[in-house]
Amino acid sequence: MNAIIDSFDAIDKSAPQPLYQQIKNTIHRKIKSSEWKSGQKLPSENELVAALQVSRMTIHRALRELTQEGLIKRVHGIGSFVADAPRHASLIELRDIAAEVTESGKQHSSRVLALNTKLADEAIARSMQVARGTSLYFLNAVHYQDDIPIQLEARYVNPELVPNFLQQDFSVTTSTSFLLSQFRPQEMEHIVRAIMPDTRTCTKLRIEPGEPCLQLSRRTWSNNQVVTHVTMTYPSSRYDLGARYAVNDFQMRQ
Repeated sequence: MNAIIDSFDAIDKSAPQPLYQQIKNTIHRKIKSSEWKSGQKLPSENELVAALQVSRMTIHRALRELTQEGLIKRVHGIGSFVADAPRHASLIELRDIAAEVTESGKQHSSRVLALNTKLADEAIARSMQVARGTSLYFLNAVHYQDDIPIQLEARYVNPELVPNFLQQDFSVTTSTSFLLSQFRPQEMEHIVRAIMPDTRTCTKLRIEPGEPCLQLSRRTWSNNQVVTHVTMTYPSSRYDLGARYAVNDFQMRQ
């Protein structure tokens, strides 16, 4: 960490350029030149204040603007890091997030927040195509890339179709990997939304209040029955959603 602080350019307090801009320019240049690598942790605000002898407001503004420009990411309770290129989630292909993270050279882990049975309310019953009050399996989990949360998963599963779902250890295997071992999806529906997260979501994803999130809802059918409905919430600064496919695979409408 001291090496990073030592590499800062000298701050000229007599220069006409604002101090926050001088600090911002130094960080910007070192990231763009790859002197500071993606995922590298930056000094804390307190460390920068002490080392550069400037106010916390000055440091905070420099880091805030760099975050808004996508050059650094700030993880609540952990610190600031040089931003990776956003992870890319497919809208068409059904992929395991653990495989996506591992293929990028990062480490995947997950934390199970809830794994239990819930009674379907009206909205979930409609989505799962079951009667209101039906018992469904429910999984709530956070997925991490190198200990930074990148996805919040909320999944309902039809117990009649996957009876051994609750017996799995989803801190070891992902629900996607397990479900794909149990049945072959025959139909999928994807809905993407931009949302403003509530306080609990911000806490689970360690993001600042006010950061928008991308939310992908997916329903999966087998033999004309909904097997699972999952809602996956991603911090917009850490993930994007997209798809690439052959046009001939789809009927074009004019």
